[in-house]
Amino acid sequence: MKPARPPAPPAPGPDPEPEPTADQATKDAMSSPTTDSPAHSASTASTLITNIAALVTNDPSLGDGSPLGLIQDAAVVIDGDRIAWTGDQSKAPATDNRVDAGGRAVIPGFVDSHSHLVFAGDRTAEFNARMSGRAYSAGGIRTTVAATRAATDEELEANLTRYLREALRQGTTTFETKSGYGLTVEDEARALRIAARHTDEVTYLGAHIVSPDHAEDPAAYVALVTGEMLDACAPHARWIDVFCEKGAFDGDQARAILTAGRARGLHPRIHANQLSYGPGVQLAVELDAASADHCTHLTDADVDALAHGRTVATLLPGAEFSTRAEWPDARRLLDAGVTVALSTDCNPGSSFTSSVPFCVALAVRDMGMTPDEAVWSATAGGARALRRDDVGRLTPGAYADLALLDAPSHVHLAYRPGVPLVTGVWRRGVRVV
Repeated sequence: MKPARPPAPPAPGPDPEPEPTADQATKDAMSSPTTDSPAHSASTASTLITNIAALVTNDPSLGDGSPLGLIQDAAVVIDGDRIAWTGDQSKAPATDNRVDAGGRAVIPGFVDSHSHLVFAGDRTAEFNARMSGRAYSAGGIRTTVAATRAATDEELEANLTRYLREALRQGTTTFETKSGYGLTVEDEARALRIAARHTDEVTYLGAHIVSPDHAEDPAAYVALVTGEMLDACAPHARWIDVFCEKGAFDGDQARAILTAGRARGLHPRIHANQLSYGPGVQLAVELDAASADHCTHLTDADVDALAHGRTVATLLPGAEFSTRAEWPDARRLLDAGVTVALSTDCNPGSSFTSSVPFCVALAVRDMGMTPDEAVWSATAGGARALRRDDVGRLTPGAYADLALLDAPSHVHLAYRPGVPLVTGVWRRGVRVV
């Protein structure tokens, strides 16, 4: 594993403002760092969290010297929205406030670097048929496209907020999400506008599949994705993505799409090598994409390219769990020196989970990762996949995004799968769970 890179109260009077709803609190907690809402603003007071049995910092210069930078009997100081100090609790500085962790573990907030959260409807029938071994001929992604196009903005935002609330309660403090269920100029731009109200990590995925409206003319759809649709979507996104796979977009089409996005200031990501061997991973490394996602079917040359480039291999075990597909070989990647991230791929078709802890447990059980590697990949690895050094670690200067576990060690995330171990969450210095 490569080491991580350094890095308002209501108005007085007889009619005070009402308390925020749960949905509004979630919006405030999970919105971007520039949000000015009172519920999101960090306190100017300093807070000491002490009596931490095991603190995961993801700084190998700290604690036990491992990639996790694990400190036993630890404390952490939050000042405003940042980490100000970490270390042995006996050496902790004085602060304004104090929180007793009760001999439990603290980890960085999870960084979910791959999700598809702007959608309507579900695909329960498809999942049920697949798990029952029955053929199912409905539209897959196209089913979700139709439901999403028919939904109102309010319905899409309510769905997004619901899944963010789920994720936050399970320790996710930074997330990426994509468009890709609109596939028209208007619907793709709408999805990105909605997503951008909640995160800075917004990805334009007009190239999810060829739109049903262009099924007979894929070249015309690629021209749309790289032309008028890109013009409408680029102002609302940081990233551009493409599903490079048989039945979606080939290597030449993917290159054209990512190159066009890069010319508009969008950084490349890519769905690569999920269903079969193909050019996606090599293209990702060639274009210095931040992440190649799925990475199930890899040649030795693919692994070598990832090991010698900056592109992170983002593994999405929820997809293999939900489709009974072949598991990615995380052990092979890690042993080769590839930087690995773990993410949920939360979407209604192939991975309908918002739980990073669940994905950590799957990665340990079925993908050859150790608990330490899985937790690193779900925190610091996710940050690498977003090219961020201010999240995914608990060291001075990083955002004060952290999760308190109802367990003495981070290992329990894999050791006790399915148990809701996250008992407290701070985001930007504010306790939100």
